[in-house]
Amino acid sequence: MGLALLGNQLSAEQAHEWGMIWQVVDDETLADTAQQLARHLATQPTFGLGLIKQAINSAETNTLDTQLDLERDYQRLAGRSADYREGVSAFLAKRSPQFMGNSMMINVQTVAVIGSGTMGAGIAEVAASHGHQVLLYDISAEALTRAIDGIHARLNSRVTRGKLTAETCERTLKRLIPVTDIHALAAADLVIEAASERLEVKKALFAQLAEVCPPQTLLTTNTSSISITAIAAEVKNPERVAGLHFFNPAPVMKLVEVVSGLATAAEVVEQLCELTLSWGKQPVRCHSTPGFIVNRVARPYYSEAWRALEEQVAAPEVIDAALRDGAGFPMGPLELTDLIGQDVNFAVTCSVFNAFWQERRFLPSLVQQELVIGGRLGKKSGLGVYDWRAEREAVVGLEAVSDSFSPMKVEKKSDGVTEIDDVLLIETQGETAQALAIRLARPVVVVDKMAGKVVTIAAAAVNPDSATRKAIYYLQQQGKTVLQIADYPGMLIWRTVAMIINEALDALQKGVASEQDIDTAMRLGVNYPYGPLAWGAQLGWQRILRLLENLQHHYGEERYRPCSLLRQRALLESGYES
Repeated sequence: MGLALLGNQLSAEQAHEWGMIWQVVDDETLADTAQQLARHLATQPTFGLGLIKQAINSAETNTLDTQLDLERDYQRLAGRSADYREGVSAFLAKRSPQFMGNSMMINVQTVAVIGSGTMGAGIAEVAASHGHQVLLYDISAEALTRAIDGIHARLNSRVTRGKLTAETCERTLKRLIPVTDIHALAAADLVIEAASERLEVKKALFAQLAEVCPPQTLLTTNTSSISITAIAAEVKNPERVAGLHFFNPAPVMKLVEVVSGLATAAEVVEQLCELTLSWGKQPVRCHSTPGFIVNRVARPYYSEAWRALEEQVAAPEVIDAALRDGAGFPMGPLELTDLIGQDVNFAVTCSVFNAFWQERRFLPSLVQQELVIGGRLGKKSGLGVYDWRAEREAVVGLEAVSDSFSPMKVEKKSDGVTEIDDVLLIETQGETAQALAIRLARPVVVVDKMAGKVVTIAAAAVNPDSATRKAIYYLQQQGKTVLQIADYPGMLIWRTVAMIINEALDALQKGVASEQDIDTAMRLGVNYPYGPLAWGAQLGWQRILRLLENLQHHYGEERYRPCSLLRQRALLESGYES
């Protein structure tokens, strides 16, 4: 009453307590929190939310019949939107059948985890938290102690924050049994190996497990890219061997790739899917091919960033800002490799590259190799692409153009082409600004944009300076933060996203996984704003095909070869059938 009648002031804390504001943050975290919220909002179904807002606003003045007709029309519009297709796909992924047969079904009570590093300890925590007795195996007693202490600290943190009761924490810790004798694993119903990412080590370990464990024990590996078929090659009853690939941190990340090798029984895959669902995870099924789903489809996100860095297109922070704030990815590719560890990311890239018989699209980066050789491994070593010992400055766009170009004649010439007086602002199709300017005999600025506030531009070298400034002024007047890079075919955002979509289509065509599971894996495993196949349908198959064909022509490399399924979808999109 005092607020309404007397205009009394209210502190932020009091307003938060009363539910009048959503969140209170301190000065130090304000910018990061605001950016995180903005990136979250950028991935929300804005079309549907806009329809809801319009419907609510109209309800105040409409009659009931008019309002019902309006909402019916809005429902039809929403049902044809990309947001709807993506949402239905995500919903069905959680509702898909999880059982097929029962000839090898066992009741998993005891879980053994081999390796007490970050992943092993995380997986052990997940299993113990869901009621399983867990045998955590490592040859080092000291490593086991560190792992158990780490799990204890994480659980205690949840107790402190009110997310877990002290009793539940205590019961979970009691289920964890550290062991240094591999023969103790004979009591396990399920073994999850999370040791060294080397095939020779895993083959020897699984051969030993086959001797130690009963024939009905399920043997799985947390490998991120090594062939399940190769690991199971010397195992008795190889039908019980599968991949169970968790993502870091295992207690937090929802995705688990359930990977079948050549001999893996279908019912083993189904039981692992059922088990991981009971652990609160979202399983996706895939066949054993290099990188499985996520580490295969995500390779272009890193490789295109390294290529841009090698070709001196832009500074690392500009490359990251373009992908993060211009396309909605949670982190830029270069900062992400620093977080993962340059050695780890480089090793996975080399593994996939060699497994695909050195296919050029998976080519490792010499720049990244130099970082690894020099010990600049990223955040864990203090130095990587970035210096993590010092506070990093936020990327700011180009200074506001102060020239007065108003009034400008602005005309939308065609899809993706805007004429600003004598300047052509063209959305990237894979050609350089210079090539377009020469062919069209006009000043050309190429723009690279998707849904984010940040856009990147490249100007033809033959442009007068005023032409480029005019384009920058126009974009800034649209509320965009503008970053300028060197003239680069396909730019940063569209080139990278097109390559990710092309790789996802190739995986789908080769039968690695279903369309639904590929999209689910990329959304949950690496937090992409959209599943790549749903994203491709939204952006347009013809434009993606045209961009990749232009890149292939520019470089003369098979790296940018469009897969045949992309050509097929582009043809169908054009309204013709082959």
